[in-house]
Amino acid sequence: MRVLFTVFPATAHIHPIVPLAWALQNAGHDVRVAIHPDAVDLVTDAGLTAIPLGNREILSSVVEFNSNLDLLDGLDDSLALDTDRETPRWEEQWYGLTQVLSMFTPVLQDLVSLTESWRPDLVLWDPFCPAAAVAARVSGAAQARILWGQDNIAWLRAKSRQQLASRGATPGQDPVNALMRPMLSCYGLDYDEELLLGQWTIDPMPSGMRLPLDLPYQPMRRVPYNGAAVVPDWLLARVDRPRVCLTLGLGGRGRQLFRESGVGFPEIVAALAELDIELVATIDAKQRDLVTTVPDNVRLVDYVPLGQLLPTCSAIIHHGGGGTFAAAVAHQVPQLITPMPFWGEHVTARYVADHGAGLLIPSAELTAENLRDQLSRLLTEPAFGKGAADLYQEMREAPSPAELVPVLEDLTAEHRR
Repeated sequence: MRVLFTVFPATAHIHPIVPLAWALQNAGHDVRVAIHPDAVDLVTDAGLTAIPLGNREILSSVVEFNSNLDLLDGLDDSLALDTDRETPRWEEQWYGLTQVLSMFTPVLQDLVSLTESWRPDLVLWDPFCPAAAVAARVSGAAQARILWGQDNIAWLRAKSRQQLASRGATPGQDPVNALMRPMLSCYGLDYDEELLLGQWTIDPMPSGMRLPLDLPYQPMRRVPYNGAAVVPDWLLARVDRPRVCLTLGLGGRGRQLFRESGVGFPEIVAALAELDIELVATIDAKQRDLVTTVPDNVRLVDYVPLGQLLPTCSAIIHHGGGGTFAAAVAHQVPQLITPMPFWGEHVTARYVADHGAGLLIPSAELTAENLRDQLSRLLTEPAFGKGAADLYQEMREAPSPAELVPVLEDLTAEHRR
């Protein structure tokens, strides 16, 4: 069958789809990825076929985040959702999310032209790209979302529908009306929830992290993909002391940790270097330049794919990003997390801590000494290794991308027209 992925043009959104795209491709299916013209290299570098979508002006500000780290300082916690704690701002968040979802409306015509000419059997789309569901409906393809984190969109939608019903609101008062009407009216379509939430949803999160929603989810084990790179010589050398990775991810919010906590990166490096470890910090050039004296047991590097680095590590320090969490679980590495809220980082950090697979330090409580002491616990208390192994076994309960392929074949046959 023909499978079209439609992806939000950000590295943190592209990496999660790669293992499933490989699995479909390896099973003999024709796979293509529709993406912004300036992000096609992120697809082709993974050995996948890219189709440029739209013109360069559309979503250009989003694409620039992939190469201009200075823009990342503009990110905030406005989309962060902690469903374990009731928040009065969910309605504001839902309205804001509908504005984010509308960013793909300008490429709808190009998507429809693509689906009508190439005739995919299945369209798998990023939750930020509902225009792909509309294009699938026009062409008769089956369509489903593929998540990269917890399902904030569906949770907020459910809250919104409950609130609208309690108010006796009209359809015109629904924020989704303003989002979907411009896309649907062009093609004479009526709205239904499948166009916002998919005919089904592929969820790569551990089952215990899935939000309690009445939707058809297809679990999938998240097989980490962090890009490709040449393995550095130092990574092949024998490690004579525990290696610890400090990373702030690719998505952006993690890189604000030092500013928001008030703790400087040089202080962190100096404190951690007091331990008998090898610290590998994957950090940008601006942060590296702040460290005027690099201790002998510290290695400051630009970027090493976590799939290469973590098999040699005894612990990882990070901000709660989904890709970093998944990589740490896959390699059974205990985690020390100071969550920086952007989407669901607080939930991830608590899940790790509650399962005994790591420790959580709120950013307001972060000090260099506290981080050093908690890392020492992580390295010396065997219970954290067992918790990491248990979390790995939970992740393995979900089908791998290859095992999911026949399920997708059956669902596609059921839903396409």
